[in-house]
Amino acid sequence: MIAELQRKPGTLVTLDGPGGVGKTTVAALVAARLSDTGHCVHATSQPSRSTLGEIARHGTDTYQDMALACLCAADRHHQLATEILPALDAGAVVVCDRYLPSSLVLQGLDGIPSDTVWALNQGAYRPDLALVLTGDPVVIDQRLRARGGHSRFERATDNSRLETAGYQHASRFLHAQGWDITTLDCTADTPDALTAKIMDLVHHIRQERPVCR
Repeated sequence: MIAELQRKPGTLVTLDGPGGVGKTTVAALVAARLSDTGHCVHATSQPSRSTLGEIARHGTDTYQDMALACLCAADRHHQLATEILPALDAGAVVVCDRYLPSSLVLQGLDGIPSDTVWALNQGAYRPDLALVLTGDPVVIDQRLRARGGHSRFERATDNSRLETAGYQHASRFLHAQGWDITTLDCTADTPDALTAKIMDLVHHIRQERPVCR
């Protein structure tokens, strides 16, 4: 097993959860609030906006199983090396919409075991705050159908229930690997209320961190 990367002066905050749960909205709000309160913030997402990431993002109908799992892992490793780790080295708060938990869930829906996904992503930087947003699958499904699915996973029947269960499994799996996972229920809370909760968690982590240079 590859040794964990040395911890960086910055703070990595990741948000994962079923499609339609609201993580993209909340991630953007968190990044904006952090910036407003004087933090140096780098907002990003996975798959990345690189050429490789766009292939993974828009290729779920073309690529499946191990092919998609390898694409997503390759994009994550590339993004870490070229974007996320440099920002963390500079002391920034990196807010990432989707990270390794999403790969465990979505590749799991393709039948790829968690151990295999974990092996493909060995060396991925462990977040300082790994958030999983979840909620009532019925409510999540209503939100998802209202906005429309962005991938074959989100367009699938019963996706919200399957993804919600998948994130419960992914959280247990990552906890066994030494990750701290914080789960927030989004069934009733507004995006602003969720953002306030996350801001409190980030501020607690950042108390003794250096400022971005």
